[in-house]
Order: sequence, then structure tokens, then C-alpha cells
Amino acid sequence: MRSDIEIAQGSKMQAIDEIADKVGLTNEQLEHYGKYKAKVDIHALNDKEKKAKLILVTAINPTPAGEGKTTTSVGLADALRKINKNSFLALREPSLGPVFGIKGGAAGGGYAQVVPMEDINLHFTGDFHAIGAANNLLAAMIDNHIHQGNSLGIDPRRIVWKRAVDMNDRQLRFIVNGLHGEKNGTPREDGFDITVASEVMAVFCLARDLEDLKERLARMVVAYSYDNKPITARDLKAQGAMTALLKDAIKPNLVQTLEGTPAFIHGGPFANIAHGCNSVQATTTAMKLGDYVVTEAGFGADLGAEKFIDIKCRSVGIKPDVVVLVATIRSLKYNGGVKKDALGEENLEALEKGMPNLIQHISNIQDVWGLPVVVALNRFPTDTEAELKLVQDKADELGVRVCLSEVWAKGGAGGLDLAEEVVRLAEMPSELSYTYDLDQSIEDKIRAIAQKIYRAKDVVFLPLAKKQIQSLEEHGYDKLPVCMAKTQYSFSDNQNLLGAPQDFEITVRNIKVSAGAGFIVALTGEIMTMPGLPKVPAAEFIDVSPDGTLTGLF
Repeated sequence: MRSDIEIAQGSKMQAIDEIADKVGLTNEQLEHYGKYKAKVDIHALNDKEKKAKLILVTAINPTPAGEGKTTTSVGLADALRKINKNSFLALREPSLGPVFGIKGGAAGGGYAQVVPMEDINLHFTGDFHAIGAANNLLAAMIDNHIHQGNSLGIDPRRIVWKRAVDMNDRQLRFIVNGLHGEKNGTPREDGFDITVASEVMAVFCLARDLEDLKERLARMVVAYSYDNKPITARDLKAQGAMTALLKDAIKPNLVQTLEGTPAFIHGGPFANIAHGCNSVQATTTAMKLGDYVVTEAGFGADLGAEKFIDIKCRSVGIKPDVVVLVATIRSLKYNGGVKKDALGEENLEALEKGMPNLIQHISNIQDVWGLPVVVALNRFPTDTEAELKLVQDKADELGVRVCLSEVWAKGGAGGLDLAEEVVRLAEMPSELSYTYDLDQSIEDKIRAIAQKIYRAKDVVFLPLAKKQIQSLEEHGYDKLPVCMAKTQYSFSDNQNLLGAPQDFEITVRNIKVSAGAGFIVALTGEIMTMPGLPKVPAAEFIDVSPDGTLTGLF
């Protein structure tokens, strides 16, 4: 069996000018990064209408068995083109952390990939480096301000802004800097986030244009003063220089799928600590250029789709016309208690036990958000007819179709049934409902997410979180949407509670504001903003041959 990278390297890509021509982009609107990728100057498209149907691809809660959300997104976009629909794909950029950590490459899989996959997975057009540089410029300006007299009265113990690097490195989670004398700064505790967890990344992905980007950067809270006043990037006069570092990065990156479908790959915020979807610039520009735009939200629908709707859609004024919910027989059996090494065996009892996870996600999409949904069931060779029938019968009870997806093995041809159902559902009228109202209190918004989406019994706010909520209310941040930071593996905040747990409580231990991104982050469980490498990192298998050919990226 050929690996993902072997399939990608064996493909014949079209020149990026040809891809651009498919959606009416001229050569003058492109900024070329070699032959097969380019940034798009979106200013020339400001007057164009967002005409496309928007298809959101999400999934059940992720498991070690794998679900295939990105692969499904790519294959669906290709399948739509095969039935003569002008489709466009919009996805996040991969972080170097997962690429060298657990996942390896992150550009789809099999015959449903975006290319050039090596470039996309490694450095790409330099967007993440620009975001990291902007983040670290601000960090340097904070410490320099303190060193140069601290006229703002910043309390060094209450600096909430960390430095960033796009790599999994647990050694950098907590550091002490400014040592060895007065000339080297003020000694203090500090730390690093991975770049995708930086608020600059979230701001970058939610900004409508350069002016909006600059204003959002200016609003970011970086520290608190000795008298409890929030200190922002605007107070440090940092927003202009940070925007200068990001002025080219903010332009969406145009690439292609293996079958030549145009794709924007742009931005990549964490899906738990932030909102987990590609940039507003990419989504809205794609909606001006295509008739059907396929996009993806990170992790399961309880995290990614909820934030896509309650944060991104609310901020931009867009709505999904259809939601594609990705699942596998294997992952449902895992939710039913089957160990990973036994998932290839037929087990209808475990499948039945794991089905509530799928059913709850379907219910949320239909009943909470009011959107049409189709289940994309990624088919594995070990799936039996009896197992497939059980899933279809359960979905039928909810009035939802299950479409078998074989895009990994067949590309767009393996997703034709799914594409036809997406087109059918896209014509159905729907009215988007949000999970909560912005005028609700912070506690009530968090409780609405926990009870409506997770089906928790209640929310427990620890004393520190209650104190932080009171402070945010005093500073006028209480009308912002909420970004829940919790484990992706469960509806609860306990990753070991699989399926659709009942009678549990969500514990909120910490609350912080991401004022530039425009949301409040509620932290539950042990969410890390700087991952570590596993015992055997993917980096050990990545190599380059003497002729420059890359190997090991999946």
C-alpha cells in the first residue's frame, strides 16, 4: 500500500495559474510562491458577493481509531466537482507540532489530499513564522517596557502573555528569564505556548481585513497593573509593528487537491483553547469564488462546530447550509468500549453501545442549531454489512441519511453519494440558532453550552473562576461569546467518559479573556497550550534523500 506522501509525490499537479483560472482569479491577483502555490490579493474581490453554499465538515468525538475529517473534506470537494459543481475547499494550515509529534502530515490522506503536501506541512508560505514573530515582538515589548521604567505600572507577576514557538516542547512550558543582573531585564516566571495557541493566531483567523486585524491586536490583554487595570497591546503601542509583520501572511494561500480542486489553506488556531477553524479571509473569499465551499472545524462537533457557529458565524454573519458529520464504525465501537486492537472484529453490541455519541451530535446539529445534517461514514475493509445497517437504521430514526465515504481509496469518485446528498440538503431552508445569547451572563453562557451541547447536569465554578468572572464583568468583557477549553475526547471534561455520558458536572477552573479575538476562554480539566512530544515522535521517521525527496510524512 502506498503511503500518503508517495501518493502525493506521484501526482501531477497543475500550475497554480491554472487552478486560479478555474475560479476567475487573474495572474495579477496572485502572489506566487513557486509554481504550485500562491497568495491571493483579496482587495480586488472586496465588491464581490458571497454567493456560495457553505458546507461545514465536523465529526463525532475523536478516538485513536481515527475519523478522517480532513480527508472527507477534501474528497467531498473533489466529488462536488465530479458532479459539475463549482466547489472550493477551505482548511487550516498544519502546525509543525503535530507534524513532528503524533500525527505526521496533516493535509488529508490517500487519494483525498491537498498538495504540495510537503510544503503545506513544512513552513508553507511562512504564515506561522510571521504569527510567532508578532507574538514574540509583543512579549519583548512588555519586558522592555518594565525594564525601561514601567510607566504603565505592569505587575510582573500578572503578565498573561507568553512567548510562542511552533513546536511541541514541554521543556518550555514554565521558564524563568531576566536573570544575571539588571542589564538583562526583570527576573520573572514566564513560559511558551505553541504558536497555534497564541491569541495572535485566533485574531489572525477572525480578522476581516488589515484594519480589523490591527484593531483586534490592539485590544489584546497582555498583563494587569498593580491596581488591577488590564494592560493591552495598544497601551504598549505594539499593534502597528505587529500588523506590519502580518500584512502578507493575512492573504489566503491558494493550492489544489490531487484532483485539481482549488483550496485555500490558511491559519490554524487550536480547537480547544481557541475556535479551531481556518481564517475568515479564506472562508469569505472562497464563498465569493465558488458555488459550494467545503470547510472544516477542529475536533468533534461539541468543540469545533459549536465554536464555528457561536463564534465565527456570529462574528462574520455567515451560516452553514449543510453539516457533514464524520464517523467510522471503528470509532463508534471504541466509544462502546472496544480496545483499539480489537476494532476490526464485528461487535454489534459495542457498536450499539457507542451509537449514542453519534446520535447526540446529530441531535445538537438539528435541534440546537437548526441545521440539516448528513453522516459521512468512512468505510474500512473490516466493516461488516450488519454493522453498516445498524448505523443506518439508527440514523433513519432521526431522519438523517448515512452516506458511505470511500474517498481515501478512490478520491472524489468515492464521495459521489455524499456530494449528491449535500447538494440536496443545501437547497433545504434552514435558520441558524445559536447556543446562547450574548446578553446572558458569562456563567449562563457557559452553562448553556454545557447543558445543551454536552448534556451536563450542571457547571461547577471554582472560586478562582468566580473571581475572574467578576473581574471580567467589571472590565466590560461579559458580552463576549465563550470559547470552551476542554478535552476533545468526551462530551464531558473527563476524557475517559466515552459515548454520551449522563449525570455529570463540568468543572470550570479558570477564566481568561481573549479580547482581541473577541471571546472569553473557559478552561476545564487539564488543557495544555504547549504539548510535548510522544515517546516515539513522528520526527524520527521523517527524512530527506540526497536528491531532496522527503519521506516519512505519513
